[in-house]
Amino acid sequence: MDEERVRERGGPARWWRHGPPWPGRWEDEERGGRWPWRSTLLLTVFVLVGSNFAAHGQQGERAALDAFARVLLLGAAASLLWRHRHPVPVVFGTAAAAALYLGAGYPYGPVLLTVAVGCFAAVVAGHRRAAWTALGLLWVVHLLVAHWLYRWLPPSGDSAASWAQEGVVAAWVVAILALSELARIRREQWARERAERARAARRRADEERLRIARELHDVLAHSLSVINVQAGVGLALLDSHPDQARTALTTIKSASKEALGEVRQVLDTLRTPGEAPRAPAPGLDRLPELVEQAARAGLTVEVTGEPPRLPPGTDLAAFRIVQEALTNVVRHSGSRHARVHLDRTGGTLRLRIDDDGPAAGAGADAGGSGNGLAGMRERAAALGGTIEAGPRDDGGFRVLAVLPSRAGEERVGREAPSDVREDR
Repeated sequence: MDEERVRERGGPARWWRHGPPWPGRWEDEERGGRWPWRSTLLLTVFVLVGSNFAAHGQQGERAALDAFARVLLLGAAASLLWRHRHPVPVVFGTAAAAALYLGAGYPYGPVLLTVAVGCFAAVVAGHRRAAWTALGLLWVVHLLVAHWLYRWLPPSGDSAASWAQEGVVAAWVVAILALSELARIRREQWARERAERARAARRRADEERLRIARELHDVLAHSLSVINVQAGVGLALLDSHPDQARTALTTIKSASKEALGEVRQVLDTLRTPGEAPRAPAPGLDRLPELVEQAARAGLTVEVTGEPPRLPPGTDLAAFRIVQEALTNVVRHSGSRHARVHLDRTGGTLRLRIDDDGPAAGAGADAGGSGNGLAGMRERAAALGGTIEAGPRDDGGFRVLAVLPSRAGEERVGREAPSDVREDR
């Protein structure tokens, strides 16, 4: 998902910000899923060949390479094959091999690279104390050999090392530890960023799931309520007034057709991700259709105020809030009359839906435990608005929605290049 989003925005992913492009392989090796055969083989060849060159360059100063030296070099390099599975034994093993190698008087060279790689693997895996201890012991052994034990160790006639050389060794140790710590910190940061992106992706998926659930609930609840009311009317009038029953059946057919169309539109966005919907989302311009549908269900709706021009998201939320409020009147209220008032003042849109039915029937649970009121509150909260629903003091029930229309326009303008496209 993240890679597709990067391609949509026109540019390659920046691995130095979000981690290398092969994190799964590294993690598999650390968990024991794969063996680092190639890198270990290359390191082994480099150590053996490089040590031969180092021996020629230090000929006469250090002992010549023999079978024991090659065994130490091969063992230290080959042990790196287990550096991801058993980093602590590997870092101590490479340090011990390097200490024996230098203590025997063999030439300085790539053997120290095996210690660096083992230390790097241990620090990155989180075994910092083990890596520091191994390098510290190696340094202590080198100090003893270079300034005290050299009298009894090969090569014969060797002299004490200069303290400038010890400074170079100390700088080498510090550099290895610093690079290892930087790599560990960066890898932890990459892991946190990957986890955060995964959480964000799950959060977006949950928000999209809830959005689709709200759409389906609002569409089906309204249409099925009309169908249910008209079906009851049709059954009651089928024998006594067949003409009126026919009218009820016609209303049922119209409501079901419209519901199927809206459900199909919602499902099409799931089947064809990335494509824009073929039909525009409903808005307050369809308010007359809601009034007509409510009239078919026996509810008279009086609308005051002109539907303003709104951003698509705010327009859809306002339409669904009115639709759900009228659906609740049809389903739960004893009143057959409702009033819808629209008022846009500045950057705020106020929607007020009133009915005069009994408060208990209209949804006395003003806390919104039902899906309808919860869906309305979620729609308003997504835009930074509020919903108040509850019985009026003079009887009846009121739903009051306050939506920041201008803020919605600015948000849509800012997010359209990325978020809107992703949702589609």
